[in-house]
Amino acid sequence: MKPMVDPRRTYQDNAVLGASPIELVVILYDLAIEDMRRAVAAMKNGEVEVRSAGVGHALMVLNQLQGTLDFEHGGASAKQFEQFYNLIRAKLLEAQMRGSSDLMQQQIRLMSEVRDCWIQAKRAQPPPSPAAVLVSAGTPTEEGGNRSEWDA
Repeated sequence: MKPMVDPRRTYQDNAVLGASPIELVVILYDLAIEDMRRAVAAMKNGEVEVRSAGVGHALMVLNQLQGTLDFEHGGASAKQFEQFYNLIRAKLLEAQMRGSSDLMQQQIRLMSEVRDCWIQAKRAQPPPSPAAVLVSAGTPTEEGGNRSEWDA
């Protein structure tokens, strides 16, 4: 029997493989924001496990974002993003412990505002040259696929 293919998952995988570094950051922000929205809905429905799963995944996404910060080249910006991610993380945990959808909504607003700044940064970038598009497709892995490398 052939396994079922999730078209949404296939679309997401393809979007990630062809994404620029800024687009990857936006994808991660979108994931965290969606996780927090799910947590808010779960809070309103009294679904503690769903709320915890949403918050837990949002925290993992924040860890990924924070783990890609380049302090050597990013300087003050990297430090500010680290502080921002630490603040969001602390407030998510507080919202989880207090069961506060209002506090969770505040974090969604903050993440959405910063996400919009990343979108503006993407628009401000000059379009890549055809040669750059081929290079940015990723580097070959031992398994035969491609791996994108990026730092925020």
